[in-house]
Amino acid sequence: MTDLRTQAATELIDDYRPGSSFFFASPRHTLLAEGVAVGVPGRAADLPSYVSGMLGALREAGDDAPIAVGAIPFDGTAAAQLYVPMSVRRSAPPSGRTFAAPVENGYHLRPVPEPARYTEGVTRALEMMDGDALTKVVLARSLHVTADAPVDLRDLVRRLAHRDPRGYTFAADLPHGRTLVGASPELLVSRFGSRVVANPMAGSAARSTDRYEDVRRAAALRDSEKDLREHAVVVESVVEALRPYCKEIEVPVRPSVVPTATMWHLASRIAAEVADDAISSLELAHALHPTPAICGVPVDAARAAIAEIEPFDRGFYTGMVGWADAAGDGEWVVTIRCAEVDDRSMRLYAGAGIVPGSSPESELAETTAKFRTMLRAMGLGDE
Repeated sequence: MTDLRTQAATELIDDYRPGSSFFFASPRHTLLAEGVAVGVPGRAADLPSYVSGMLGALREAGDDAPIAVGAIPFDGTAAAQLYVPMSVRRSAPPSGRTFAAPVENGYHLRPVPEPARYTEGVTRALEMMDGDALTKVVLARSLHVTADAPVDLRDLVRRLAHRDPRGYTFAADLPHGRTLVGASPELLVSRFGSRVVANPMAGSAARSTDRYEDVRRAAALRDSEKDLREHAVVVESVVEALRPYCKEIEVPVRPSVVPTATMWHLASRIAAEVADDAISSLELAHALHPTPAICGVPVDAARAAIAEIEPFDRGFYTGMVGWADAAGDGEWVVTIRCAEVDDRSMRLYAGAGIVPGSSPESELAETTAKFRTMLRAMGLGDE
């Protein structure tokens, strides 16, 4: 018998059209936005206020449920890609499915920077931490991919959404014909009614195909003093960012160890009540971004270290992607486990948090494991 939940989500995936659609799947629902009714200026001053005002005006003009969708880059001074779609359809969230091997495509991978250069960068970051100016920095690397045939974006979305249905799968149009696609495990913030939820993640371990080794790695992560310290810093930062906007903030005593298809993560589900109904999900997301989980501590020093060490512009990687409606509800996720796709080329990204005591070789291995989310969806890597 066909699973109606799976069928509903699959229908929206099948209707996804790169270049004219926005796709977003969460454990709550699947959303497909089509067409562009109104664009949001990429560098609008006070973007949350601008979007809220625009959506409110559209509702007053007769649109029953206007929403804005799209992506915001890591650099807050760069142009966002947000718009109000012509139509929106929703269905149940995806459920786990397996697929036959993807259509064969020859992929050619080039790491940027080279692994040896990445470990040198980690060593440089550790040297910067000898003083008090920097206590954590997240360093990323990328894989530049060329394909023998155009990348099948719809097939990528399908595999990502059904492989990790507890995560957040997205596909958003970017300028110059590019598409941002990925499956993030990390909810930056959601707001539904007065309820606010953030789910910061920091501290990771690669999954193993051996069941006993996999359990051992999860247990080791749960008890890792280094990872627990790193996680606590992120949770504290998120709570402090929410305080001006929320009340009755609930924080778990210890993080949970949660799985994706490729990684174990330490995660804390932080819940709160919004202090004022006028505070939108996008305003909350801007208050939280960037968290120490994708930038570092303190933020300004970490940004400076990232700019000095990383040999590329992150673009939309470690930004945020999601949606917000006229009522202020919405979901915004951290843009990780992702790639930018342009016809036959792709750029994959993965990062690791560097703190005193980090091992350059271990951080390199962690980024390698994080690439597997996209590589497996492409038909590469172990299953």
